[in-house]
Amino acid sequence: MQERSVITRTIEVAGGVYAPGHLGELTQIVDFALVDAVLEETGARERRLRLLPSRVVVYFVLALALFEHDSYRAVWGKLVAGLQGLPLVRPAVFSPSRARRRIGASPLRRLFETPASPVAHRHQPGAFYRGLRTVAVDGTFLHVPDEEALTWRYLKRSGEKLEFGHPLLRLLVLVECGTRAVLAAAFGSESEGELSYARRLLNALDHSTLLLADAAFDANEFLHEAQERGARFLVRSSAHRVPTPTGHLADGSYLARLDYGVLPVLLPVRIVEAHVTLVLADGTVHREQWRLLTSLLDADRYPAGELIKLYHERWQAETTYFSIKGCLTAPETPTP
Repeated sequence: MQERSVITRTIEVAGGVYAPGHLGELTQIVDFALVDAVLEETGARERRLRLLPSRVVVYFVLALALFEHDSYRAVWGKLVAGLQGLPLVRPAVFSPSRARRRIGASPLRRLFETPASPVAHRHQPGAFYRGLRTVAVDGTFLHVPDEEALTWRYLKRSGEKLEFGHPLLRLLVLVECGTRAVLAAAFGSESEGELSYARRLLNALDHSTLLLADAAFDANEFLHEAQERGARFLVRSSAHRVPTPTGHLADGSYLARLDYGVLPVLLPVRIVEAHVTLVLADGTVHREQWRLLTSLLDADRYPAGELIKLYHERWQAETTYFSIKGCLTAPETPTP
């Protein structure tokens, strides 16, 4: 006991049962060294020897995401299931929640940001277009629990007299097409618009990327900021935008400048127009005009027909959300 009472600058991390590799499959995916590094970087490493070291708390929080329908104690049991027979102390009921507050959100954020990067190789199908890595951005909503601890930030929908439904969390992700690897993410209250969150993802873009997005992201400032980071873009234009042509090209596309008076300089773009025809089951034909904006100005190198087909790759963001929501809403094991 006297040895533990001596003040020292040495930070100890519990070994033994919590040594690397002893916390199951998660340690095979998220390396202990990486967890220790982000804890050190964010100042969340423990200052004294604890029964719940900070690195263990990080893995516990990751396990909570995998078993969202289970209690803290049930998740703890799954996390340490392989440690039976070892001298393992079971945490008190409130210890895991206190430990979560102790380390905060910063280590988890850095743990996501550090390995989040493109994974496709140069010959990966669907991941590149003429040397540019294709990435897609889009937004969605997730339901959060209807509890006072959350509704102050994530508000419920409300009518004239009553609130209804679950509170909603707005989520924006940037994904790599072809692999659907998540490169960046931002989330928060739905009271803030998609573009505001999307701007937080722009640091993940560079000169090697081609950004695909739907009409919600055709704002002049957003496209200008994406281009300033070196990225190219192919974005569907909203219906109200009618750009004035400055030059017509052989493939039917035309050049224009975004001159709505909100940018310090005019943004040169190329416009590709296409008609989408839908034939419904009852034989009804619906025809709609689409207008694409792109910074790929060279019609010989980037033909309009290729860009029209390429634009549909942005749906890989939707496929990513389908996977995420499919995991979150997986049915519980029925009771016999």
